[in-house]
Amino acid sequence: MARIIAIANQKGGVGKTTTAVNLAAALARAPKRVLLVDLDAQGNATMGSGVDKRELEASACDVLLGERDARSTVVSTAEDFDLLPGNTDLTAAEIQLMEVDGRERKLKDALEPLRGDYDFIIVDCPPALSLLTLNALTAADSVIVPMQCEYYALEGLSALMETIDALRQHLNPALEIEGVLRTMFDVRNNLANAVSAELTEHFGERVFRTIVPRNVRLAEAPSHGQSIVGYDRASRGGVAYLGLAGEVIRRQHERQRAPRPVEAVR
Repeated sequence: MARIIAIANQKGGVGKTTTAVNLAAALARAPKRVLLVDLDAQGNATMGSGVDKRELEASACDVLLGERDARSTVVSTAEDFDLLPGNTDLTAAEIQLMEVDGRERKLKDALEPLRGDYDFIIVDCPPALSLLTLNALTAADSVIVPMQCEYYALEGLSALMETIDALRQHLNPALEIEGVLRTMFDVRNNLANAVSAELTEHFGERVFRTIVPRNVRLAEAPSHGQSIVGYDRASRGGVAYLGLAGEVIRRQHERQRAPRPVEAVR
């Protein structure tokens, strides 16, 4: 049964799509069965996976609107993970869903038949706490929060945590924080180091040990329609995302080994 992980942060430019694509590729090399869901209307995760968003026969939009089932919309990529692609049609889907009952559960319902086919389903969210993001967080078992170690990023993180708490109360009681991922990190920056220390103090073990550095090869990979694992896995960015995949897999193994609570004898 797949673990569904949303990559979310309402702040743009923090490395959500980079993390979604590269984590999917790194997990696939493990090897794990992986599905990447592009829920961002920009379609960057689709393009970064080597699939042209302009030539799609069907997309996540059709799945959310109930016009196609998810399995028939999934496409294969050259990097051994599957993709539920997205494009600008998702903007129209969000508008049409506004008046639909159960609109926050559309992705959850669509992905449920696929959970037995994969080990991990990674969902790339748009940079806003929109209906599409709510769909992702309602469907997800956990959330990875990529963030730059900057002052304003802490404020955005607080807002996201409040949203997650509200979701637990109303839509998804089992939603967990998979971890906070420090991205675009520059060890020479004193503020970055200070924010990193504050994150670790506040979130403890929920902060991933992996730190994604600023890396030219990591920035180049999407222009070639590849993940960093496919483009240059030995680069600092490639090593970082392979390390992140290892942490995600290890945490999943720990959950599976954890003893289940004994039911009370009646």
